[in-house]
Amino acid sequence: MKLSMPRFERSPVLVVGDVMLDRYWHGCTTRISPEAPVPVVKVEQMEDRPGGAANVALNIAALGGSASLVGVTGADEAADSLAQSLASAGVDVHFQRIASQPTIVKLRVLSRHQQLLRMDFEQPFATDAAALAAEVEGLLDGVRVLVLSDYGKGALQNHQVLIQAARARGIPVLADPKGKDFSIYRGADLITPNLAEFENIVGRCADEAELVAKGARLMAELELGALLVTRGEHGMTLLRPGHPALHLPARAREVFDVTGAGDTVISTLAAALAAGEELPQAVALANLAAGIVVGKLGTAAISAPELRRAVQREQGSERGVLGLEQLLLAIEDARAQGERIVFTNGCFDILHAGHVTYLEQARAQGDRLIVAVNDDASVTRLKGPGRPINSVDRRMAVLAGLGAVDWVVSFAEDTPERLLEQIRPDVLVKGGDYGVEQVVGADLVRAHGGEVRVLGLVENSSTTGIVEKIRRQP
Repeated sequence: MKLSMPRFERSPVLVVGDVMLDRYWHGCTTRISPEAPVPVVKVEQMEDRPGGAANVALNIAALGGSASLVGVTGADEAADSLAQSLASAGVDVHFQRIASQPTIVKLRVLSRHQQLLRMDFEQPFATDAAALAAEVEGLLDGVRVLVLSDYGKGALQNHQVLIQAARARGIPVLADPKGKDFSIYRGADLITPNLAEFENIVGRCADEAELVAKGARLMAELELGALLVTRGEHGMTLLRPGHPALHLPARAREVFDVTGAGDTVISTLAAALAAGEELPQAVALANLAAGIVVGKLGTAAISAPELRRAVQREQGSERGVLGLEQLLLAIEDARAQGERIVFTNGCFDILHAGHVTYLEQARAQGDRLIVAVNDDASVTRLKGPGRPINSVDRRMAVLAGLGAVDWVVSFAEDTPERLLEQIRPDVLVKGGDYGVEQVVGADLVRAHGGEVRVLGLVENSSTTGIVEKIRRQP
């Protein structure tokens, strides 16, 4: 399946559901309590993260999408913490605050990245369903996807009112379901139960064939547009009426914490569908995102650079020949990971030992090496008639095969100054025996805070010498 990275900024999504605060207390444990056989944790760090529907909205915003959130909280410090965290991430927050009830808080105590204890502070909310529905109705115009993030905590009282309001406007509805009655999600475009939730409704599935059959019956009974069953280490299964089942394997390399994985799935799905992706592609993206989040500690959001890197790995395009737009995105992702970008350029007409040694030395100056290659016309202008010997696509393909080279891009001008202005590398490297001030583009790179370094060349290695030697052969 061909995957691409959607333009999530074009994807307004409205999330409605149960919001909660995930609170983490971190500390070291060196002794057992004298009062009871339990470890004593010396709390050194306290951290608050949005959870539940709030985590769904936060994930959409982290991907670069436009997220609005409607939920129910208390009128307390926890609600203030949630609102502040979400607003700082760009989420448009609409809380129905109930003074007589506390915001749902899940407190986890951890030591050395291991969860020792979880304490839940919650009461089912006495939600004003009519007021919440009116709030949602007022926000639907311009929305491309509605998400119902249902944790069964009381924020969602009349699912059908919300589903029908969205469908009347042609807005797809995605629901992350809970409980023993899925009929409340009748008419939704997609529901995303995990396997345990699914089997709680349809009964145990002995194999995939039974899962598919029971899923088909459930879709017909509830008039669902699609059903996505998340299956942990067995991946995901997407079912759609009239289509064969799509089974996607789990993508996680190492499972560290499954907290919030369901939120990541439905948020990535919603953002991708709102951005115009087809459902199978959106599910594949959500599967990649879930594989990332279970490798993190606690409730965590997936950023656009993280997901883009996963897509690039999936397509085998994390390294190699790139167009300028692709390259700029790759650089943005690399910088988000704190990586230093190294840039060099040249004709590289016939690759020889001097080139290989030089490129290995250049790569050692940072974390990512970009090699910019003169196109054929500019090589002819610089080197004269009969050059290049190899066309630009062949020169780039050979360079991309070197272990030291991350990305290769071509340019049409005689100098790479236009590229340098856009790329703004951390290090500009050139080979030769001239001074740093003589390097083309040195002033541009330094103006943006970068460094310029000149590396020596391997003696008796030059493309011109090789070409002349070949031409002298009888």
